[in-house]
Amino acid sequence: MIFHSSFQYSYLWLPLIGLFVGMLASMIGGGGGFLFPPALILFFQIPAHIAVTTSLAATLPICFAGAVGHYRLGNIDMRTGLVFGIAGILGAIAGAFFTGLVTAKQLQYIFGIYLILLAIIVKYGSGNKHKSSKQTNNPSPVVRLFDRIPKGTFYGLSGGVISGTFGTSGTAPVLAGLFAIRLPIKLVAGTSLMIIFINTFSALAGHIFVGIIDLTLVWFLTSGAILGAFFGPRITKRWKVGGKKEGIIKQSYALVILVLGIILLIF
Repeated sequence: MIFHSSFQYSYLWLPLIGLFVGMLASMIGGGGGFLFPPALILFFQIPAHIAVTTSLAATLPICFAGAVGHYRLGNIDMRTGLVFGIAGILGAIAGAFFTGLVTAKQLQYIFGIYLILLAIIVKYGSGNKHKSSKQTNNPSPVVRLFDRIPKGTFYGLSGGVISGTFGTSGTAPVLAGLFAIRLPIKLVAGTSLMIIFINTFSALAGHIFVGIIDLTLVWFLTSGAILGAFFGPRITKRWKVGGKKEGIIKQSYALVILVLGIILLIF
């Protein structure tokens, strides 16, 4: 169901939140949608079911803009993206229907647990990611052929389920799968956004039938998110981040996710 909620003055903060999330997503990769649901639930008292569907709608423009930009640069492996994407469609629809089987409070608790697990992945999984990228810039055609379909199906399905259930981009399993099939780092960045866009679109389509979308919240969030997605890459170009500084950023990133997850479990 789609509806417009009444305007509240507190909604004027939403474009700023969208700006921050859009900028962060375009700087570190993914749709950044994992920040929208907890912000809506904790700061605006939006029920979890509405927060999930609203997050998907607000994340979609970020993913689309990023995917188009990478496609123009030739950074998308279309065949791999389609394997992940087709599996992701099934997972996203299944996740969307799952949200209709649990209460808003149960969904909030499940999302809190997911954020805690995601924080652990960000904190301890980044090293393997960079190590893999150095070793896999020139994968053989045989490896690509035998790895793509089974691994792509598994990781794509997982990313889709997460997108449909929690209203997030499902970035973690998608990136893990792309590195698992030894895709070059440049193609990982572009192909992941293509897959995330497919997952987000599919999850949103599923939620239109079983969920509730507040277009008022979507307009406010999206207005800032699009600007953030535009300025994020430009800021990244000016940064000189590496070594200890990069580690500090990752640790801070994981800490924020962990705190949000704990808060969702407590309140």
